[in-house]
Amino acid sequence: MTAQQALDVLEGIIGDVIEPRAAEVDSEGTFPRAAIDALGKAGLLGLISSPDVGGMGLGPSTASAVIERIAQACGSTAMVVSMHYCATAAIEAHGDNATRTAIAGGSHLSTLAFSERGSRSQFWVTMGTARAGGQSVVLDAEKSWVTSAGEADSYVWTSKPLDGDAPSTLWLVPNGAPGLKVSASFDGLGLRGNASSPMTAVGASVAKTAMLGADGGGLDIAQGAVLPWFQLLNASMSLGTMEAATAKATAHAASARFEHLGQSLAAQPQTRARLARMRFVTDQTRTFIADTAAAMETAREDAMLRVLESKAIAAENALEVTELAMRIGGGAAFRKDIGIERNFRDARAAAVMAPTTDALSDFVGRIMCGMPLFGEVA
Repeated sequence: MTAQQALDVLEGIIGDVIEPRAAEVDSEGTFPRAAIDALGKAGLLGLISSPDVGGMGLGPSTASAVIERIAQACGSTAMVVSMHYCATAAIEAHGDNATRTAIAGGSHLSTLAFSERGSRSQFWVTMGTARAGGQSVVLDAEKSWVTSAGEADSYVWTSKPLDGDAPSTLWLVPNGAPGLKVSASFDGLGLRGNASSPMTAVGASVAKTAMLGADGGGLDIAQGAVLPWFQLLNASMSLGTMEAATAKATAHAASARFEHLGQSLAAQPQTRARLARMRFVTDQTRTFIADTAAAMETAREDAMLRVLESKAIAAENALEVTELAMRIGGGAAFRKDIGIERNFRDARAAAVMAPTTDALSDFVGRIMCGMPLFGEVA
């Protein structure tokens, strides 16, 4: 399937499944199971999986377009798929063929389980432990937020290494592993339907073969295989939110009227200026994301810099654009029927996902100063 064919198939799923359920997903905090099943059946969960295992083998530009388009309809569904693609990147690099084939075939949903209680938003600091237990490995951890918690078929999980003092090791932990549980439900401000909840592992047992890569190599895999996808796709989700908010604010400005003046809201120069600013910022973000995807696909020298910049730029721009949308809508924007307030909430939820803008600003500054992302000056 070509990139355009994949996007055409996606349009049908959005119209038939995602959009009709988007309000319920948000208002009830309902996991978008029907959407995930439809995306899996269409092969879109295997979008970045290798053709060797039955996947589409498509790259960052197409994945970015898919996430942006889903986010225009439902931010929660876009986040679930984004985290699935991020986990897939690690599994494609180091996972077993059975799991890779299941993902490519659309029957397996995965996600990341990096952030931990005690490390705050510094996901690269691992608190959970792993210890040998006979023919298996025993994991203990308190994960603060896991997208698709209890819904995913597997979790790309971080722990301290079995041996040595390296930062972390990655594991592919199956859903339902003994000792693994969702420790609380989520009822929050934005991205309400992606089942982002804390999870705990208390003596959770996994096979030794569940290790992804080498013991102690988790941070290298996270930085090299996962982080670029995570950054790009989070930025793409923010872009989709911006496009949705801009479209809704424009439609509202054209339809809302000052009856005593016989004019629409769009007749006000201030309203048009705000709409123009939304368009400027959204299009600037789109251009930067496209350049980031191109840098990833061509292994350009500045690819990591672009990757680190992308989420920070898109997240901050989404805050501005959705704030402007709320101002254009005024009191009406606080009603759920217009839909702007959901974009406003979703943008804020996306902005606080680690690595935060503050952390990314530090990373970019480190690259500019010739320093490693983590640790002391080289």
